[in-house]
Amino acid sequence: MIYRLLALNIDGTLLQTNGKIHKSTKDAIEYVQQKGIYVTLVTSRSFPSAKKVAKALKIKLPLITHQGALIASEVEKPIYVKRINEDITYDTVRFLEGIPCQIRLVHEQYSLANKFKLQNNLLAKTVFTSGDPIFYSQQFVSSLSEHLHDQPVTPPKIEVYFEEKSDLIDAKKALSKMFTEIEIIELDSLRVDIVPSGVSKLAGLTSLANQLGLKAREVVYIGDGLDDIPLIEAAGLGVAMWNADFAVKKASDWVTRSQNEQGVAYMVKEHFRKQQPIEFLRKMKIIKN
Repeated sequence: MIYRLLALNIDGTLLQTNGKIHKSTKDAIEYVQQKGIYVTLVTSRSFPSAKKVAKALKIKLPLITHQGALIASEVEKPIYVKRINEDITYDTVRFLEGIPCQIRLVHEQYSLANKFKLQNNLLAKTVFTSGDPIFYSQQFVSSLSEHLHDQPVTPPKIEVYFEEKSDLIDAKKALSKMFTEIEIIELDSLRVDIVPSGVSKLAGLTSLANQLGLKAREVVYIGDGLDDIPLIEAAGLGVAMWNADFAVKKASDWVTRSQNEQGVAYMVKEHFRKQQPIEFLRKMKIIKN
């Protein structure tokens, strides 16, 4: 099979646990791009945060960010953007404020969060260390609902971090019954992302592949999270990181090394070195476009 697009999750996939990209990973991404293979990022991160990673990897293709709610090469010129309207945002926040949780409205220009202090210290350290660039404003307020009453927001995504798994389960069930305008995506036992109805990483990747004239079988996807499973299952080659949950590995066609063992670089060496450059395949009329 000839693969034309390599799509990558960021956290737990491209990045090591120290938040850095290993040189071998950068070299691997450069290698596949030199072969004429498209590369993109598919992430729950905000666009500015994803763009920072893309710049380090010299990725020019549009990025699928905010769980698929915003696709763009430049933040000012999105190819696709879908937002949670201000009334649904307000009502969702009002409901969540009755539960012990950290709520973060993630806009492409800034983030807005409540000042709730998570008791889980490990979780608290990870909530706002997502690699957002310096110019990306992060504001904290005592009451999100009061702030939204005066200054409405239409975010592409809302992040919610719970202290108890039972609270996540109850909130997910209640919100699903209350609103048809949103999707609740479970990332792990303590975190969900809330996005507009119809939005997902898979929908975003499918849309981008269609724009490039590619079929799902020509896509390689590498990820590690529960929200990556639909993409891993849909791709021509779905790859799970060794550090992924068992359910992610089970859904994959291939399991590569962990994020700290440069799993992306290893996968690229094992698979893409066997594939001729796209331009050569065109000359040989093996592929048409």
